[in-house]
Formats: sequence, structure tokens, C-alpha cells
Amino acid sequence: MLQRTGFVSVNFLREANRVTYWLGLPALLFSQLAGSFHEAAGAKPMLGAMVVATLLSIVTAYLAGWAMRVPAAAVGTFVQGAFRGNLAFVGLPIIFTLPDAPLGAGLTVRSAAVITVAPMMVFYNVAAVVVLLVSQHPISWKMVRPFLKQLATTPPLVATVAGVSCALLGWKLPASVDQTFASLGEMALPLGLLGVGGSIVTSRLGGAWRWPLASALVKTVAGPVLGWAVGRGLGLGALELKMVMILMACPAAIVSYTMALEMKGDEAIASGAIVLSVGTSLVTLAVIVGAF
Repeated sequence: MLQRTGFVSVNFLREANRVTYWLGLPALLFSQLAGSFHEAAGAKPMLGAMVVATLLSIVTAYLAGWAMRVPAAAVGTFVQGAFRGNLAFVGLPIIFTLPDAPLGAGLTVRSAAVITVAPMMVFYNVAAVVVLLVSQHPISWKMVRPFLKQLATTPPLVATVAGVSCALLGWKLPASVDQTFASLGEMALPLGLLGVGGSIVTSRLGGAWRWPLASALVKTVAGPVLGWAVGRGLGLGALELKMVMILMACPAAIVSYTMALEMKGDEAIASGAIVLSVGTSLVTLAVIVGAF
């Protein structure tokens, strides 16, 4: 509505995405990881299931992209939408509606979910940079230097490393600084949503609608199935298995659009995968919450 009525321009939304990418998202990642990463050891089985299932989702997405002849430059965007879930803003709120039952090792459902999500954010950020860069550069020794340079200068990844380091070293930020990061982080979601909405208005999927839909289906259908299979193989309990499936079934993360836009990915696939995955995740999440 804002863009259709001329209240905001396309340039404003692009600039808002830059603010999200360079300030809001890094502040959000740093503040969350600095406060919770040091507790991750208690949720190793769930975390292991999430990492393995996500790696399998990435492989599945690459196979799907190859089968559907997704252009090479857009494959990274396609794959990112198929594995990077909105854990913090969708997964955790759903899990927090479940009874906070004990799981052993001093953990409850909620605490295990939080300390599983934090390391996964590290994994998501590294994997996203990798798949987006690989799709933009031919694989050779010549790409190693620009690849490492990109990793070292990617704001969300720098913030992730800084947050994890701060947690592991036991450092505590002054209250005023901590509150500043938390306040900056709170703008990441609404600005990201505005950017996605603006992209939907200007983007025309046309005959390429199948690509974002396929990415969404890998994310919200194949993902939880793989999570269930890996979780069963690792011997997770019923509640842990349910949480893994919920997290794997979350729609594509809003920040994946911002990341794709800043790293010269495919804007239409990025926004389309997010929107379509919201619709498909409604079905899978309802089944998981109600039937498992």
C-alpha cells in the first residue's frame, strides 16, 4: 500500500534494506548470540539433527535447481530460500506455545529451543554467504581470495562471529551498549518485511513462479521430513523430534531477501520463495503441531 500510493519510493525500500543489512540484522545477531551461545552444549542432539537435516536440504535444493534448470547466477538464491528458515520469528513463538516440559540435562522445551536456534543462526549465515558467492563466481582457486574477503566483510557474519566470541569469552557489555544493540536489532524484522513487500509489488514472477515455489516446497515439506528422518536416526525423544520438525518447517527467513539483494542474487526468487513458503508452511506446521 505504501508503494502503490506513492507514500514511499522504490529507492527508499532499497535504502531500508541496506540499513537492515548493515545495522539492524548485525545488531540482532550479535545481541542474541552474545547472550545465549555459551549454553549450546546442552542441546547437542537437537543441534546435530538440525545441521545434518539442513545439509541434506541444501543438497536436495541443488538437485531440484539442476532438474528445473534454474540459471546458474540464481541458484544461490534458490538454495538459500530452501534451507534458511525464520527460526527466531516463527519457530520460537510456535515452540513457546507448547508445554515447557523437562527434557533432561537441566533443559526444558523452551531453553533447548533457544540454544538450538542460536548456533543455527551461525550456520545459516555462513552457508548463505557460501551458496550466494558460489553462484556468482566460477569454482576455482582464483575465487578463494575474493570469497574469503567477502566472508570477512559480510556484516551479518562479522556480527555472528563477534557475538559467539563475546559469549565464549564471558564478556558482558555495559547495559547502555547492550540496550543500544537490542534496540537496533528490533528494526530488522519490520524493515525486512517492508523490503519484501516492496519487492513483491515491483517483481513479476511470470513463467519463473515455479522456481520460488520449488524452493518453498523444499524448505517447508522436504525440510521437516528430513528433520524427522535424521532425528529418528539420532534417537531423539518425541518432544525433541517435534521441535526439530517445527524448526525445519519454518518459512524462508525474511533476512534471506536482504542478503540476496546485497549479494547480487535473484530478487524475484528471493521474495517469491519467502511469500510462497509462508503459505506452504501453514499446512506443514499445522500437521506437525497437531499430529506429532
